[in-house]
Amino acid sequence: MYKRTMGMASDGHKCDSASEIIIDDWLTRNDIPHNRNQKYPNSNHKSDWSVQDGKIFIEYFGLAKDSPRYDRSIKYKKGICRKFGIKLIDIYPADLYPMTSLDSKLSALKK
Repeated sequence: MYKRTMGMASDGHKCDSASEIIIDDWLTRNDIPHNRNQKYPNSNHKSDWSVQDGKIFIEYFGLAKDSPRYDRSIKYKKGICRKFGIKLIDIYPADLYPMTSLDSKLSALKK
């Protein structure tokens, strides 16, 4: 069973895991304004982060392939993004461990 380990990023955002803190801190270090927990349109789901006034959502799918229910949630979120023209940047554990590839995954957000 997965247990959330809450923590705080350097900018004060509450994060659900050490992995989310790594991502949030990367956004902060690179001067990318971001918000936590933006609602998906017509849904009770929330994104991990939104940038560029909600035009881009960033999700850390840390439990992908661990649970059929979680995988259905991923598909649902991707479908909402397609339907409403929201760009989705999906990040997986392999993008963080053993070495982070956030520079390549998120470089388009840099000004």
